[in-house]
Amino acid sequence: MAEPFLIGENMIGGYGSANILHGCTIAVEKGQIAVIVGPNGAGKSTAMKAVFGMLKLRGGHVRLDGEEITALSPQDRVAKGMAFVPQTNNIFGSMTVEENLEMGAFLRRDDIRPTRDMIYDLFPILREKRRQPAGELSGGQRQQVAVGRALMTQPKVLMLDEPTAGVSPIVMDELFDRIIEVARTGISILMVEQNARQALTIADRGYVLVQGANRFTGTGEELMADPEVRRTFLGG
Repeated sequence: MAEPFLIGENMIGGYGSANILHGCTIAVEKGQIAVIVGPNGAGKSTAMKAVFGMLKLRGGHVRLDGEEITALSPQDRVAKGMAFVPQTNNIFGSMTVEENLEMGAFLRRDDIRPTRDMIYDLFPILREKRRQPAGELSGGQRQQVAVGRALMTQPKVLMLDEPTAGVSPIVMDELFDRIIEVARTGISILMVEQNARQALTIADRGYVLVQGANRFTGTGEELMADPEVRRTFLGG
């Protein structure tokens, strides 16, 4: 069986001397959506950061398209086609929307306009507000800027840490719709999400982490249908 497009396998690591990840495995296929859910303090964001190289692993491996990338810096992983959108501090507030998007293309030497236009088609409000400082936008619109800037790198993998944190249910549904559209273009999506029920409805693959280890793994549908997952993590 072929290996997943991106995999963080048997990852062990943490901060200081304490391990937060205890042998967890997270993977996503090309053009699919994988979601990491679980209780607060389960190591969800830590697992995401480990896959992106922001946490040095004490055990395990990360591979992208069959290539060992465990020792690479986050910058080198960006050059390999990975993009990461953190939960907070993910835009340049004093810069305009368009300047934020252009910042995302810093590694590129080709014409960035087609990618920028694609992002404006994906998030029409950004085209309307492209001359406005990003810091003046609503929380949902700022999140669109952050995702758009990551897409300017033309990533193979887009990693999102709690993209719907602090936004209204309507904005959350809209963001999830756009995430589905991005995946349909062939980009793999790996995201951490507090809104587990809604996230699993769009997930091709779901990982429930508890104390830094895999508790449940399956398709989004399988996890939604699992009585124990529903009772313990989805509120019945």
